[in-house]
Amino acid sequence: MKPPIPILIATGLTLGSASLQALAPAHSLEPSTPRTVTISESTTLPVVRAGLLQSTLIVLPAEEKVANVFAGDTVDWVFDGGHVASRFISVKPKLAGSSTDIHIVSDHGNEYTLQLHEVSAEEDTHFDSKVFINAGDKTAQQRLTDLPVFVPAADLDKAKQEVATAKAAQAAELKAEETKAELYRSQYPGSLRFDYAWDEKKGKELGLQEIWHDDRFTYLRGKFQETPALYEVKDKKLSLINFDFANGLYTVPKQLDTGYLTIGKQKVEFHRTLGSN
Repeated sequence: MKPPIPILIATGLTLGSASLQALAPAHSLEPSTPRTVTISESTTLPVVRAGLLQSTLIVLPAEEKVANVFAGDTVDWVFDGGHVASRFISVKPKLAGSSTDIHIVSDHGNEYTLQLHEVSAEEDTHFDSKVFINAGDKTAQQRLTDLPVFVPAADLDKAKQEVATAKAAQAAELKAEETKAELYRSQYPGSLRFDYAWDEKKGKELGLQEIWHDDRFTYLRGKFQETPALYEVKDKKLSLINFDFANGLYTVPKQLDTGYLTIGKQKVEFHRTLGSN
């Protein structure tokens, strides 16, 4: 993302009452109805009629904001883009009969150039109060649908703050999870119960070495030539249960009280002993 470009604003001079009277237009100026100008590289630059000591508002397309402003005369003309990025820029002449050009760069990378002319000495006393800009070139129109290429400094600072806040929240969440995991690991050995009984001779022949459980799972470990089928016996009913098996370890997502392992004719029954939790 390109860095934001600050709006160039020329600040007007403070004038005394005598100076203001000297600069006052010879006759009253009247604002014209707002109009729209279309700007393209193939057409003549639009002329904006500005009035002495009057403000003319130039308005970019709704999708854009002013990123930067350049002008030929920043002494006799005042340019104001406001304190926050927007689609508006105000122009105001301080010298009768003066002219200048203005180049506006939008946050989408479009460039709009207009001619500004102060009209207080002309017979037509109307000046442009508000001028809307349309993008006339296809390329410029396409840019309106794209993401901005320039980001105002205020928006960039806000985005940086949001990223920093999100990172801080993520770090805090990760720390809480790590603390929780450490607590669980420290307490986990105390939750293991090795309270199963089985025929150790049959278990050795099958390859069964150990059975235990915690508060959520049952585990069976052994060295098996083949993976035995695992069944649960509950209320004298037999059921084949789901389990994960890897590297000789069965992980059953429940606590088993009674069950058995079997391969072919080999079978090892197991059950929890009396007084078990």
